[in-house]
Amino acid sequence: MADAWIKFCGCMSLGDVALAAEAGADAFGMIFAPSPRRISFEAAVEIARRAPPTIAPVAVFVNPAESDVAGVRELFPNAFLQFSGEETPEFVGRYGERAIKAIHIDDRTTLVRERCDRFPAAVVLFDARQDGMAGGTGRTFDWDQIVSIAATRRVVVAGGLSPENVAECVRRTHPFGVDVRTGIESGGRKDAAKMRAFVQAVRGA
Repeated sequence: MADAWIKFCGCMSLGDVALAAEAGADAFGMIFAPSPRRISFEAAVEIARRAPPTIAPVAVFVNPAESDVAGVRELFPNAFLQFSGEETPEFVGRYGERAIKAIHIDDRTTLVRERCDRFPAAVVLFDARQDGMAGGTGRTFDWDQIVSIAATRRVVVAGGLSPENVAECVRRTHPFGVDVRTGIESGGRKDAAKMRAFVQAVRGA
């Protein structure tokens, strides 16, 4: 099995992106939605101009208008587009294999595979459900819920991952990728040592 794809989310500056690239991540996430980690337009412009070519951009949206997505794609034509709200299959389907659709689950969630099947072309990102939040919960969910789905399509696992638990997640679910935000931060800022430790844990799994 190839190493899991690693996305570091909540990057707010060129410095964050540089740290992600140096640590060995495959992708960096920029949040274009209400969030403590929402990126400014000025920072996005600087990243678009100067980000290392070795790391891929992911633009994160929550229930965006089509014009919002188009504006970001002008800056990042090759970005993956992550939709973390209640976007319809028709909306997500417009972006084909560049789309990542977040599905929030907890121990009470049912019909998980059926929800995934509504987005056949997209990468499915599983995150922990917490009322009123579209991500960044810092909580895990029962990974066993998604093992069979990860065996048949591209799946990214998010929610409460850290350098301490990500290797177990990879071994149990065999995902296409993993996504982390709070688990690589200290005091609300990206932590270079935690970023390196996270990548090492994934590669070692």
